[in-house]
Amino acid sequence: MAQSISIFSPKGGVGRTFIASNLAVSLAKKISGKKVLLIDMDLDLPGDMAMLLNLKPAKALVDLVPDWQKNNYSPAQLNDYILTYPSSGLNFSSSLHFMPLILNPREKLNIYTEDKFLSRVLKDLGPQYDFIIADSGRAINKLLVAFIEQSNLISIVVNPDILSVHQAKNAIEILESLNFPLKMMRIILNRAESLGGVIWEEVKAALPCNLIAYIPSEGKLAGSALNHKVPLVLESPRCRASIALDALAKELSTDPELFISHEDLKVIFAAAPLAKKEEILKEDVSSLEAISQSMPHAAARKMSYEEKIDALKQRVHQRLIRELDLRRIDLVAGDAQKSGDLRQKTIKAINNALTEETGGLISSREEREGLVKEIIDEALGLGPLEDLISDSAVTDILVNNKDQIYMEKHGKLELCKKRFVSNEQVRQIIERIIAPLGRRVDESVPMVDGRLSDGSRVNAIIPPLSLTGPTLTIRKFSQERMKVDDLERMNTLNNTMGEFLKACVLARKNIIVSGGTGSGKTTVLNMLSQFVPNGERIITIEDAAELKLDHAHWIRLESRPPNIEGKGTIMVRDLFRNSLRMRPDRIIIGECRGQETLDMLQAMNTGHDGSMTTLHANSTQDVLARMDSLILMSGIEIPLRAIREMIASSIDMIVHTARLSDGTRKIMQITELTGMLDELHIGLNDIFVFHQTGIDTHGKIQGEFQATGILPTFLDDLRKRGITFSEEIFKKKT
Repeated sequence: MAQSISIFSPKGGVGRTFIASNLAVSLAKKISGKKVLLIDMDLDLPGDMAMLLNLKPAKALVDLVPDWQKNNYSPAQLNDYILTYPSSGLNFSSSLHFMPLILNPREKLNIYTEDKFLSRVLKDLGPQYDFIIADSGRAINKLLVAFIEQSNLISIVVNPDILSVHQAKNAIEILESLNFPLKMMRIILNRAESLGGVIWEEVKAALPCNLIAYIPSEGKLAGSALNHKVPLVLESPRCRASIALDALAKELSTDPELFISHEDLKVIFAAAPLAKKEEILKEDVSSLEAISQSMPHAAARKMSYEEKIDALKQRVHQRLIRELDLRRIDLVAGDAQKSGDLRQKTIKAINNALTEETGGLISSREEREGLVKEIIDEALGLGPLEDLISDSAVTDILVNNKDQIYMEKHGKLELCKKRFVSNEQVRQIIERIIAPLGRRVDESVPMVDGRLSDGSRVNAIIPPLSLTGPTLTIRKFSQERMKVDDLERMNTLNNTMGEFLKACVLARKNIIVSGGTGSGKTTVLNMLSQFVPNGERIITIEDAAELKLDHAHWIRLESRPPNIEGKGTIMVRDLFRNSLRMRPDRIIIGECRGQETLDMLQAMNTGHDGSMTTLHANSTQDVLARMDSLILMSGIEIPLRAIREMIASSIDMIVHTARLSDGTRKIMQITELTGMLDELHIGLNDIFVFHQTGIDTHGKIQGEFQATGILPTFLDDLRKRGITFSEEIFKKKT
């Protein structure tokens, strides 16, 4: 008699079908002479398992129901509904068979209540196989109970996230209330090394039954196997997930203690019949919440309103996947017509689903509209980040994990009320952002840079490097082109400083804008670039395109990261060298952070004056040390004295920015480089500085911009170019 195993999970998307199919293949592959039957009992998403195995069944067990109802059923008929795996093309024994219950969701109603028919089929098939494995779906219904009554083991698939563990715990309580013994239930932790939320020890502590397998995440290899329609244990037999599945198959075949015998089950059910099965398992039951509410006792914890809303969103999202096939929809970036049509179609499907699923949970129109927006944001957009992206006052979005979303607004960091449902949803949002860029993120490539369609910069890092969970950082791309007047109104600088900087740009002075992260370097660089005369040819080079120029003769270059194979990298240094052959009047580099620093200094020294860039540094003195480090770290052996001489002869001005404690951004210093003082030291003269005088009762920084009294050494050069200043503006106020 076959050992029957139910692979069950109350939550969708945890890898139940993947586990069931690969485990069946592994059992058939590893155990010589043993026969395995794999049954697809998922009534909500039929066909996924057949596709994974590259099988094309023409009929399903549901086609036998009419004969059963007319008492014309015969066990011999079952052979017509069983396929041998593989059908062709693989070096694999024919000891694995496959049988689907239905082929499409419309057939669900024809078999949904035929639990006695399924019980008879299982009794007839049991003597023919050594193992029967079923993908039992996610709903506790009559068919699931019928299969479990014939089973020796219930394997509940769980992901390491709170929602998956919570729903598994509810399911176990419900199965216990039906008098299924706890000792026949075991946990399979899938994606066990995705540590971004709940570590496996916490999963083990939260659930009352034992864990029998830990299946590591193999995102890239699993995706490749799925696309090739070959189970992972055959496609990549040496990967960690395949090894774990093979180990589980071996344990199942050698450890009889994992199973409850059919004789013991008869004794258990005779002593404690299934508790009011007909009352609890009504035909319309399709969710754990509904089952919990229909239970005749208070063993199951009542769900809070927030949990009910989360469960509702999960059900609606699953319906969208089934009805619109969201997983296979081609979301083409920039195709407004297609995106609009898809959005309208999705909104209609959501409203239809809510009408059927809410059950009075949503009472007001405003609440319903808000829920529709949340669901469509999760289905087609960036989930809880959508509102933050559209808020023009938000400059940075920082996702530490599913429960911590920070935003910077008006220069201040604050914790948002918004949350992700799970760390897996954070991973999905990251993948949604980087997929159009041809990038990937998984355990083999756990860090990635990218950008949104509006140009906002994105950085993501996932476990095992990020111990707090998937982490996402978005630096929003300002749609507004800040001009000097705008910055003056924001008190980033004063009118005199703006006029002086304009004169420096017109006089083709080489300028570095320095400052810390988020201090406004790029904004200031954008402002300076607007002073460049329109007739000049400008080439900008950036890692992530952020600069905005109004010039007609503007060439934009952007570096390129490696592709999926790790090839095709184009660095800023490569683009800089190429730009020298493009007859530039000015070269503007978004940020110097590597070997391109030396190239830029050499270009500035050889006729490409008027160039500009930004640099991370905490002060004007640190700019010099930072440039020394970048050049020395490039591997080129140059004496420090030679580097300093090159810097002194190349750079004319440093504009240093800072973000102050009240969130405001200011130009703290405008400093001139005056040449070498001695063999290693460069002269620095502050022309303008911001002098802080205190903090008011509201925490706002008090102070003023001041001239230092030092005259720029290039005043004569400015006059020769027709740019005149009264020396009074450089006098220090007393």
